[in-house]
Amino acid sequence: MKARTRIFARSGAVLSVTLGMVFLTCGALHAQSLAGIPKLSVGVGTSRSPEDVSATVQLLLMLTVLSVAPAILLMCTSFTRIVIVLSLTRSALGTQQVPPNAVLLGLALFLTFFTMAPTLNQVNEKAVKPFMAKQIDFDQAVDRGSKPVRAFMFKQTRESDVALFVKLSKMPRPHTQADIPTSVLAPAFIISELKTAFTIGFVIFIPFLVIDMVVSITLMSMGMMMLPPVLVSLPFKILLFVLVDGWQLIAQSLSLSFH
Repeated sequence: MKARTRIFARSGAVLSVTLGMVFLTCGALHAQSLAGIPKLSVGVGTSRSPEDVSATVQLLLMLTVLSVAPAILLMCTSFTRIVIVLSLTRSALGTQQVPPNAVLLGLALFLTFFTMAPTLNQVNEKAVKPFMAKQIDFDQAVDRGSKPVRAFMFKQTRESDVALFVKLSKMPRPHTQADIPTSVLAPAFIISELKTAFTIGFVIFIPFLVIDMVVSITLMSMGMMMLPPVLVSLPFKILLFVLVDGWQLIAQSLSLSFH
């Protein structure tokens, strides 16, 4: 009993000291916060001129555009085709969540930067550097920077998809590529990229489908009805993919498909 009493007493003393140190620390932090830490507040006041309201609205619109700008920019690059092909490759292998989504997205981003490097270099030389040097204004920079991106999109877009969205927009028939606005070119480009990505994915699926069929027929001929064919075919598909260096072939095929 005495031993237990001593243990409880020591525990109580340690707890009291700990709580005291916590309260002292909190008190010191509170004193410091009252002394010199700045305070940030957001409020609504009365504007002195219409220009103040206009500047505020423009700032809100700019922040809204910046929040969706990365998604818009990715859809107008090679990212769509690359990420779909990589996802279909994982589905063809049957490995479900291997590689993880983070790895596939990272690989797709780096392949996008690699394939878009010539276009991005043109944008940097013709638009970004002159704008940073104050040689051109913002509107001129946007006009110059959009030309290499539009040229890339036109190169990868089918004429039938462009004609479809020109017809749906009910705009006059364009005579040159400059007559086609980006609002018509962007959805046509995405549709073309989806078709190209699924075509490449179909070609990737064929050898893995053959392995699944061979394994399934072999198991049925051996009378092993209760053994899932996927369980047997998965190691063979992974082995085939490793032997042919599948990731290198896919990266090479994706890079060459944009030239």
